This record gives sequence, C-alpha cells and structure tokens, in this order.
Amino acid sequence: MVEEVQKHSVHTLVFRSLKRTHDMFVADNAKPIPLDEESHKVKMAVKLRTEYGSVLHMPTLKENLREKGGPNTGDPYGHKQYSGNQGQELEYLITGTHPYPPGPGVALTADTKVQRMPSESAAQSLAVALPASQSRLDANRTAAGVGDIYRHAGISERSQPPGMSVAMVEAGGNKNSALMAKKAPTMPKPQWHPPWKLYRVISGHLGWVRCIAVEPGNQWFVTGSADRTIKIWDLASGKLKLSLTGHISTVRGVIVSARSPYLFSCGEDKQVKCWDLEYNKVIRHYHGHLSAVYGLDLHPTIDVLVTCSRDSTARIWDVRTKASVHTLSGHTNAVATVKCQAAEPQIITGSHDTTIRLWDLVAGKTRVTLTNHKKSVRAVVLHPRHYTFASGSPDNIKQWKFPDGNFIQNLSGHNAIINTLAVNSDGVLVSGADNGTMHLWDWRTGYNFQRVHAAVQPGSLDSESGIFACVFDQSESRLLTAEADKTIKVYKEDDTATEETHPVSWKPEIIKRKRF
Repeated sequence: MVEEVQKHSVHTLVFRSLKRTHDMFVADNAKPIPLDEESHKVKMAVKLRTEYGSVLHMPTLKENLREKGGPNTGDPYGHKQYSGNQGQELEYLITGTHPYPPGPGVALTADTKVQRMPSESAAQSLAVALPASQSRLDANRTAAGVGDIYRHAGISERSQPPGMSVAMVEAGGNKNSALMAKKAPTMPKPQWHPPWKLYRVISGHLGWVRCIAVEPGNQWFVTGSADRTIKIWDLASGKLKLSLTGHISTVRGVIVSARSPYLFSCGEDKQVKCWDLEYNKVIRHYHGHLSAVYGLDLHPTIDVLVTCSRDSTARIWDVRTKASVHTLSGHTNAVATVKCQAAEPQIITGSHDTTIRLWDLVAGKTRVTLTNHKKSVRAVVLHPRHYTFASGSPDNIKQWKFPDGNFIQNLSGHNAIINTLAVNSDGVLVSGADNGTMHLWDWRTGYNFQRVHAAVQPGSLDSESGIFACVFDQSESRLLTAEADKTIKVYKEDDTATEETHPVSWKPEIIKRKRF
C-alpha cells in the first residue's frame, strides 16, 4: 500500500525554501568580497591615465617626491618612471620668463629647470592639491594655460574631458574648488514690519462668512455667507449698505469688477451670477459647472471670468456673451482656488488633488503642474509687484517663481488647514487657518513675525473659530478677515510700534521655538 504524501500549504513550502537558502549561504553572509590586487592595479592605472593623461608632462612637487623617496622610486602600480635631472635638486615650477617647453628634448635656459616627465602618481598628487607657496605665486605669469597643456599633449582643446576643472589643471593657479572651505549659509535679516492689531468687529451675517472682496474705489467691501446672502458694507464705518439675495446655498466666492459696475458671485448651488450694481439685480447666469463652485477671479485686462469647482474643473467664461470659452480639465479632485494675471501663464489653480496647475489661457491647456505639496492646496496668492506667488496647504506654505513654477522656499510653522492667503506690496504675507489662527510673514525671508488668534464673537462656540478668507483693502492699510463666528474682523498696523519696542528676533532657532 502506497503511503500518502503529506500536503503542505504554499506558505509552508516557501518558508522551507527560504530556510534552505539561508542555511546554505549563512557562512558568507555580510562578508566583504575579497580584493583582487591585480585587477585593482589595472583599475587604478586606467583611472590615472584617463583622468590625468593630459597633465602627466607637467612639473612635479619636490615635497611629494621626497615623500615617495625621490624621483626613481617605484610606482605602486608598476609604471616605469622617467629618471630625468638626476643628481640635481628638482625645481618645482618654472621661475623664468619663458613659457613652459612643449615637451622632452627642448633646450631649457639656465634659469628654467624642470622635471620633464613626472610619474603618474606624482601627477595625481599635483592635480589633487597644490599647496600655496611664493614660488608658485611668482610663477603665475609664466605657467601654461589649459589650452597650451592640451596642445602640447597632442590633444585638441575642444576634446578636453567635460568634468575637468580649470583650477585643477592650471599649474600656476592656487585655487582648488574641491578643497576650498565653503562659507556657512546665513539667514538674511527680514524687513521690519509693525505688528497688526484688531480694531473692529463687524456683525450681521447669520452664517459662516465664506468670502470677501474690496471694490476698486476702496469705498465699500462685499461678503458672501452660508446664510445664502451677499452683503455690502461701508469700509470706513463698517455699516451695512445693502443685502443681495438670490443664491439658494452657501455663497463661496465674490469679486468686484474694476472695468464695469458688476459684482460676480458663485456658490454651492452650482450657480455663477453677475450682478449689476446700478440696479442691484442679477443680469447674467453662467451655466456649466456640475457641482459646487468654490472660487472665481476676473482677468485684469480682458473681459474674462474664471471659476473653479468641486467637479474637478475650472471654466473660463466670456463675461458679456456668457459663453464658456474653455473647460480646464486635468485636476483629479475638487479645484479649491483660482487666480488670474495678465502675464503668461495667465491662470493658476490649486486643488484638493494636492497639485497646482499653471494654465495657458489661449490654448486652454496645462503649462506646468506642480506636485510638491502633500495635502490639499486651498489657497493661492500672487505678489502684487514681484513675478512670484505663494500656495497654502496643511503641510507648508510654498513660494514659487513665474513663469515655470520654480520653487523658492517653504514657510513652515502654520500647522493647520490654511484656507486663505493675502499679500501686500510691503511684503506682508497673511495666512488664515481653519482653527482661527492667523500668521503674518515677511515675504522675502519667510520669517513669521506675528501670530494672531482673535477671540470668537460672544455667544459663539470656541469651535466656531476659523478664518475662511482674508484680503487687504486697496490702500493696504487695513486687513479684513471673514470668519466662522459669523463676523468680519478688521485689522490695522500698530502706529505706535517701532523697531525698538518690537524688535525682530530673526535667528532660525528662535523662530522654530515660538508657539502660541
């Protein structure tokens, strides 16, 4: 009777095989491979000839020859050395007024002595480090140039190895970039900015204030809220001037045109509206988005409106005809913010897919995709003077350079969900977060010079502390924030502050240790 073979699982068989393999090779595990002397010599000889072949005829340091035991000492890699100038003390470099001779066999003058054919090992030591000495400095004026060395060696100047450093090849120079001590990086001192203080709290909305915009004449500003209304406020007094109703869900974006008496708004009801402020009525709707519209912006020079939506697209609209000019597709998640500028690339979007895209307005296609952020990009702001912009995400605030989106620096420390960014011409960058904190930064250096956490409105829960939008007025002397406690807060610079009373503690270690 045949005995039944025991069946094992694949898992057991794999581990048995692994154990056999381990037992077989355990004796050699982690041991270095033995070095073969012959192959090592060949390798080093080839390396010497390849890297220093064109400078082997150059003079050799007598200090190195003494260490090696004189000019006739055997080469460690078996190369024959030239025994020129025997019985004489070797001069290390030309000190006369004649150029370096083209090769062996050329008559030398009385004041020009040179070892004509140095060994490869000596040439290596010469190439790696030439110590500074007075004779070398004196010889600077007569030492051979790179072109001369290559011509004398029978090699064309164009065919020199691409990695060869001029400082390494030129005999008369005393610089070696590989051995020079690098200067320690220093943090530039940030520009001093006076601190900002809260001086007005405006109430009136019945829901979260989600968006805010100041009109070009700086007389009034407009806010949109979760109570489905748009309110217009007097900027000087903070008094309510007008309420506009028409949206059937949270208003997420508002902007006032500088070219016409129009106000544009968008919301979670998928609607984009154009309000005529002379009649306070909606005169146009822009239909096309398939989900909530999160933000909008107007092009500064042409009558074009750009909106972004939870449907992962941004759309470009002709303001007059209501036609959809382009649908900007490419993001794989909701597009949270959009900005326009006159120069190329004209449109910038930030998305919950963690990317930022720079778009070509004419072609309607992505020009650059920036993938540096690790979390949702909810805010983007363009500097009013420099050709740069910043993006805000829970991982970092990052600064970028136009037109190709080259990374400049990280602004770290605002560890929260950043909903909004604003920057003025003085280089004050403001970041507002979901937890109600606001950080103020120096744009150039990325130094965080102030942190603000304003108290919530009386009667609100502490959890209703959040900044959804912030903007500077046209004079840039006021900062307005739209918040989750249903208020608009207005900040201004502290006129009494000076650099003596509020000094900049700009050392990096101090910056890192600061907390609320």
